[in-house]
Amino acid sequence: MNSTKDPPKVLRVTRNKAEAKASYDRMSSFYDLLSGGYENRYKDIALERIDIQPGENVLEVGFGTGYCLVKITKLAGQNGRVSGIDLSTGMLKQAQQRLLKAGLADYADLRSGDAAHLPYEDNQFDVLFSSFCLELFDTPEIPVVLAEMKRVLKPGGRLGILSMSKEEKSNFLVKIYEWSHTRFPKFADCRPIFVEQYIRDAGFIIRDCEKLNMSGLPARIVIAEKE
Repeated sequence: MNSTKDPPKVLRVTRNKAEAKASYDRMSSFYDLLSGGYENRYKDIALERIDIQPGENVLEVGFGTGYCLVKITKLAGQNGRVSGIDLSTGMLKQAQQRLLKAGLADYADLRSGDAAHLPYEDNQFDVLFSSFCLELFDTPEIPVVLAEMKRVLKPGGRLGILSMSKEEKSNFLVKIYEWSHTRFPKFADCRPIFVEQYIRDAGFIIRDCEKLNMSGLPARIVIAEKE
């Protein structure tokens, strides 16, 4: 990056959490029709990269309608433990129904709550997975969320994050997306972030970082480890 220029800035999130919760509660019953099919192909790649093993204790932060929870619960198996937390109670109900239909409701403990204050003990999980969630938090709160994630992971535990990615140079589609986020923050509520840098700054060891192209919007899968 040219040192004579200021680095590109990450946009702020201006809607509050009560507004975010209400929005996702309203969308929960039809969210998969809006973006599930588009997002799920990238979630599948991220789950493959985090490589969940039978018997592991796994937490998903921001599980949404539960698409990944079903896969995570199957991967962890009957000897594993799966937990999930999401701000939206509407999403919680959708995920519970999804697990019930898959015959997996007894193998996952789901809660409604804020990822900035995870209701779990220190050093509890082998794996923490989160997709398209970190970029929903306001810029000053992202380090807080990552610190909480680090706290609940066991030493040597794995972190898998899938996020929209802020790059040094933005293409036209990204500029349009960021314009929409600025003008209509309650609808385009997330935005690209420097996900790899945030995770490194939180004290994680980056093990792998994979760039994705989501029809012109950049994203990254970051696999990291707690020291």
